[in-house]
Amino acid sequence: MVSGLLAFTIALVASLGLTVPVRQFALRVGMVDRPGPRKVHLQPIPLLGGIAIYCGVLLAILVSLRSPAITETLGILAGATLVILVGTLDDRGLLHHQVKLFVGMPIAALILLASGIHAQVFSVLLPGRTGALADGLLTIFWVTGVIASFSIFDYMDGLCAGVAAIASLFFAIFALLSGQVLVSTLAAAVMGAALGFLRWNFNPAKIFMGDGGAMLLGFLMATLALKLRMNGASHGADWAVPILVIGVPLFDTVLVSISRSRRGLLPFATPGKDHTGHRLANWGFGTRRAVLALYALEIIFGLLALLASRLDSWHVAELSFATAVLGLIAVAELENAPYERQRPNP
Repeated sequence: MVSGLLAFTIALVASLGLTVPVRQFALRVGMVDRPGPRKVHLQPIPLLGGIAIYCGVLLAILVSLRSPAITETLGILAGATLVILVGTLDDRGLLHHQVKLFVGMPIAALILLASGIHAQVFSVLLPGRTGALADGLLTIFWVTGVIASFSIFDYMDGLCAGVAAIASLFFAIFALLSGQVLVSTLAAAVMGAALGFLRWNFNPAKIFMGDGGAMLLGFLMATLALKLRMNGASHGADWAVPILVIGVPLFDTVLVSISRSRRGLLPFATPGKDHTGHRLANWGFGTRRAVLALYALEIIFGLLALLASRLDSWHVAELSFATAVLGLIAVAELENAPYERQRPNP
C-alpha cells in the first residue's frame, strides 16, 4: 500500500509538472497535430505528451518499487521505452504504420516474454512445452492487440488518459487484494501519470499524448493484465477479469474493425471519425459528455470485473457471454448512429 501511494504521488506530480516543458519543446520543434478532415480539433495541438507520462511512470517505479523481480521490472521498462520511441517516430512521420504494428509491437511482447512475463492460460490446461508455446503466442497476440487498440483509441480530448487511469485503478485494487506489490505499484504509477497528464489533455486539450503515449499506455495495460494473479479466483476469472478491466478500448476496437471491414477499409490503417465517442457525440452528447459517458462505461466494466472475480468458471463464462452479446448489440446500434464514413482507397 505504501509503495503504491508513493508511486501514485510521484507519477502524478512528475507528469503534471513535466507536461508544461514538454509542450513547449513540442512547439519549438514543430511536433504538432494539425487540423484535418479526420480530426476533431480546429487548431494545431502540440504532441509528445506521452513523454511526460513515460517520465512519470519511470521515476515512480525507480523511486518506490522495492520488488525482488528485477528482471521483470527491467523488461517492463525496456518494453515501455521501445514503444514510446516507436510511437514518437510514427508521430514524426518517420515510420510506416506497418512497421509499428508488425515489428515494434511484437518486439515489445518478446521483451516481456524474455523477462518472464507471459500469459498463463493454455499451460494450465496443457502442461509441458505445448502449453508454454501456446501461452507464448497468446502473449505476443495479446500485447500487440492491446497496444494497437490503444493506438487508435486516442481520438478525443482526455479519452485515452482518463480510461487508462480508471483501468489502472481497478488493476491496483485487484493487485492489492492479492498482495502483488509489483502490479499494484505499477498500476498506481500509471494511474498517477495518466491523471497528471489529463489535467492538460481534457477538453479543450492543450497537448496530445501522441501515438507514443497511446502505445505506452496500451503496453502498460497489457503488462498489468499479464502480471495480474488473483488469489482464490477461478481459472475463468483469471482470464476474464483483465479483459473486462480494459473493456472500453477493446469494445471500441471491435466496433471500428467491424464497421470499417464492412466498408472495405483496413481497421488499423484508416483513421476517421467513426469511433464510439464520435458516434455518441453525433447522437447529441457532444465531445465532453461523450468522453464522460465512456468513463462511466469503463467503470461499469471494472465493476463487472469485480463481480467476475467472485464467480466460479461456469458463471464467469455466462457473464462473459452475456457481456459479449450486449456488446454486439451495442455495435449494431452504434452502426446506425451518424458518423463520417471514409471511402476505400482506389
